[in-house]
Amino acid sequence: MSRPAAAPARDTAWSNRHLRMGNLIKVLTRDIDGCSGNFFLDFENAQPTAAESEVWEKVNRVLEESQVILEDLQNYRGAGEEIRQAIQRPGAVGVQERAWSAVVPLVNKLKTFYEFTHKLESSLWCLLDVLTSSEATPTQHLEQKQALARQFAQILHFTLRFDELKMTNPAIQNDFSYYRRTISRMRINNPSVDSAGEVNNELANRMSLFYAGATPMLKTLSDATIKFVSDNPDVPLENTTDCLSTMASVCKVMLESPEYSNRFNSEETVSLCLRVMVGVIILYDHVHPAGAFVKTSNIDMKGCIRVLREQPVSSVEGLVNALRYTTKHLNDEATPKHIRNMLH
Repeated sequence: MSRPAAAPARDTAWSNRHLRMGNLIKVLTRDIDGCSGNFFLDFENAQPTAAESEVWEKVNRVLEESQVILEDLQNYRGAGEEIRQAIQRPGAVGVQERAWSAVVPLVNKLKTFYEFTHKLESSLWCLLDVLTSSEATPTQHLEQKQALARQFAQILHFTLRFDELKMTNPAIQNDFSYYRRTISRMRINNPSVDSAGEVNNELANRMSLFYAGATPMLKTLSDATIKFVSDNPDVPLENTTDCLSTMASVCKVMLESPEYSNRFNSEETVSLCLRVMVGVIILYDHVHPAGAFVKTSNIDMKGCIRVLREQPVSSVEGLVNALRYTTKHLNDEATPKHIRNMLH
């Protein structure tokens, strides 16, 4: 008996693509059953296709640097003791010099963190440019360009992790405040100190505004998304908001459905999904004229908040606070009372 002819490669590819699309539709409609295939948005293993490779390589370089930034921020200890000694002994030249020597390299590190925001903004624009193009729907983009969707998720993950670490480290602002006070005194005696310093006065002003914010990196991302929309009037606004709301829906369903969450190889993927879900909600709330909380929103806010509340409090407290304090429309009259109550 002769064996049946093998299906042409393109037919197999077409079949696989439509199987994944079927899984995607199940995710978005919450019609999930035990027979569904792998979850469609692979945050752990998605690799770029040839068509994605140019953008992927560019963004990947920034993401590699973001890991170094997070490590440096996590290990940031500050110069608190040296500063305390310098304040207590203003006339001791040696003590003043030790404090200055301790603070300068730390401020240069803070400068590196701040300047990284420009690279992050550029990477976000690269990804949004592809994921919101009118060549396909946002859902199709996410399904077909999983490696770029994964990078978008990694940018959001970095952003919220950076802000969590910054928020719990008062040494950052203390060090920078001491640096600014000291450089001001030095400038009185030597007006040219500005041009010789690593952080001149203009840059120090911008850095001061950046670090004064509770969530500086998230604000950078929100501003970058708003600017992307305003600078690309040919791209319909709903392309961007639908991309964000779809990502929120996907993360929520993957987190609340064992059929998907059981397939995560790492517990870190749960943290990533939670941060991505919250990150895209905040971006959506800043970009959409009515925000994320109104009844007509494309985001199931009640479901998203419920998923957050089901996690250990210690692991999501920063994310809940991000929704409380960095969204734009939470306290609008149009926000349903039960949504505000769930967050407060």
